[in-house]
Amino acid sequence: MPQLRKDPIIGRWVIISTERAKRPKDFSLIDTSPPEKECPFCRGKEYLTPPSVYSLEDEEGNWQVRVFSSLKPFLEEEKEFWKKGRGPYDLMESVGSHEVVVETPFHIANIADLEVENIQKVFWVYRERIKALEKDEKVKYVLIFKNYRWEAGGGRVKHARSQIIATPVNLKRVKEELEGAKFYYDYHERCVFCDMILQELDSRERVVLEENGFVAIVPFAPRFPFEVWVLPKNHSPDFYKISWEETYSLAVVMKKVLEKIKKLLGDPPYNYMIHSAPFRRFYPGYWSTIEEDFHWHIEITPRLTQVAGFEWGTGFYICPTLPEEAAKYLREQKV
Repeated sequence: MPQLRKDPIIGRWVIISTERAKRPKDFSLIDTSPPEKECPFCRGKEYLTPPSVYSLEDEEGNWQVRVFSSLKPFLEEEKEFWKKGRGPYDLMESVGSHEVVVETPFHIANIADLEVENIQKVFWVYRERIKALEKDEKVKYVLIFKNYRWEAGGGRVKHARSQIIATPVNLKRVKEELEGAKFYYDYHERCVFCDMILQELDSRERVVLEENGFVAIVPFAPRFPFEVWVLPKNHSPDFYKISWEETYSLAVVMKKVLEKIKKLLGDPPYNYMIHSAPFRRFYPGYWSTIEEDFHWHIEITPRLTQVAGFEWGTGFYICPTLPEEAAKYLREQKV
């Protein structure tokens, strides 16, 4: 029988379609990507992109990870900020920034195939860019995300990269988590994410792996089959306060999780997003308990199914794989 499951953070319901249950081999992946163009992200092709705004280099001065402004930015820094209304409608200048993070100088598509030390540098660059963008008083939130492969929005060039977007508003998806986390804290005086971690480590049903201060779980009410969340076991609302040592531990866990997804599901397209707390220099007291109630985390969503009319029309997601089974498959997959 199908199950209805409620997400404990934002209250979203999902349908676990057990009658349509799918195992890893049941997902058919079709490569729809167009022919690859010349790669502008490899070392020696820097002239094909805007100049770097930040880079990590080796002892010989060669870049290992570099960041530059997007050629087609959604938001731009060099604009005058304005906000106004037209009747019931709000308008705002598209102020912010849109950056591309090239994760390796070599032509490798999946970050899972990089060495742990390289992945550590990627996460450290994320940290440093958030800290730099925080200095812009127009910016309220910074989202870091990856689109891997064409079907997940990754473009036709198969070179590992991710994106950083700084916005002048808090994002709806993150705001829902903030509000849900605060509601839970107001009632329980505890962080809902910390309670989830304790529950998952107690039951072990949905744990993929636990290592070096981090835990990877399949959420209780996943939107997508084989969705995985990676969370620090120590409570922290802000990703950018992570230490160098912690970025190494995170890199170890992320590499293992992404390798498991790659081997188990046949190298599927996926997205990952880092959900961190917004900057809190605005509206003193507005997020008065955020230090206690929010918990940064990474959401990894393989693109194995399509969102169709029912999902768009109702806000319900339909997941054809039990999260407990997905976690078991991933946990047992050797890497």
